[in-house]
Amino acid sequence: MKITVAGVGYVGLSLATLLSQDNEVIAYDIDNIKIDLINKRISPIKDKYIETFLKTKKLNLQATSDYKLAFKDSEYIIICTPTNYDEKTNEFDTTSVENVIQKILRTNSSSTIVIKSTVPVGYTDKIKEQYKINSIIFSPEFLREGSALFDNLYPSRIIVGGQSIKGIEFAELLKKASLKKDVEIKIMKSSEAEAVKLFANTYLALRIAFFNELDTFAESKNLDPKSIIDGISSDSRIGNYYNNPSFGYGGYCLPKDTKQLKSNYNNIPENLISAIINSNETRKKYICESILKYNPSVIGIYRLTMKKDSTNFRESAILDIIKEINKENKKVRIIIYEPLLHINSFNGFEIVNDFNVFQEQSDIIVANRVDEKLKNNKKVYTRDIYNIN
Repeated sequence: MKITVAGVGYVGLSLATLLSQDNEVIAYDIDNIKIDLINKRISPIKDKYIETFLKTKKLNLQATSDYKLAFKDSEYIIICTPTNYDEKTNEFDTTSVENVIQKILRTNSSSTIVIKSTVPVGYTDKIKEQYKINSIIFSPEFLREGSALFDNLYPSRIIVGGQSIKGIEFAELLKKASLKKDVEIKIMKSSEAEAVKLFANTYLALRIAFFNELDTFAESKNLDPKSIIDGISSDSRIGNYYNNPSFGYGGYCLPKDTKQLKSNYNNIPENLISAIINSNETRKKYICESILKYNPSVIGIYRLTMKKDSTNFRESAILDIIKEINKENKKVRIIIYEPLLHINSFNGFEIVNDFNVFQEQSDIIVANRVDEKLKNNKKVYTRDIYNIN
């Protein structure tokens, strides 16, 4: 069948690549640079599986910035546009989703719309009523940046918020395209599926916050955090995973999804959701204080990316660390090593992309995640214990 994917970030491009193995897929985006790259079978994002599939697989995939061409005759149109959290309204800015829906209704009102963008609880039902349409479902994604196609090929579960024949058919489309045997499919109401997405990401944020607070305690008491984490993670109910301390959670999803979930608790009692958000801010302030205790004249920031093998700076915890350091001590010189930036400065701070010069000039090197370049470097301040993301 013909399927359109609107928005070719890591969610949209991974889905377009996945489904184009067995279907005619058109990827729609307003970014012509991305469009040209995809049509040349070059991935505009860093993802090993997407890069390999585009180069080696026979995919029925084309990309366009013409929405009329993209939406015409498509049976499913999957919306994967970004929804950023708006601090003023305490809700996701869903303008990009609604812009696509309006274009779909002008072009192909008989298609089934699938929202993959993260939205507030109750959003899909509200859109159905607002636009007087029933053929719209919500299906949350649970993908990791840099491993999005892998996570679609081997999904932990497939959830569709749309108790209809089209909803079930869409779930089967995803299952058929995957390589995992016995993928669990869960069909539920759209609002329940929206809640699954927000609660799942908030639990991940909670887990990060817990191990970060453990690490704060251990460093403050001069204890070995690895021994403590290894000891508690041996309990099968806790598990030895997702337990590597960091400067705080960040990235595309966790900061905005936790705040959105909290706003959905309007007039509903809660303590834990707020505590998760507050814990992340407390952790970043603690990291800043710990760095400044060394009384450095020059602080070197090693990478702005969220994690290893990432190209994403958005909501990276290290950005808040830089702001906090600068606020607390404006006399400290901050330099940044970031090979992805080919400019002289970032947010007013000097970029030094010669690593040897960066290393020599820095009194302390601050790294959220360490790699081979920093191995055995005694200047490094990090809370990365296991050298994993």
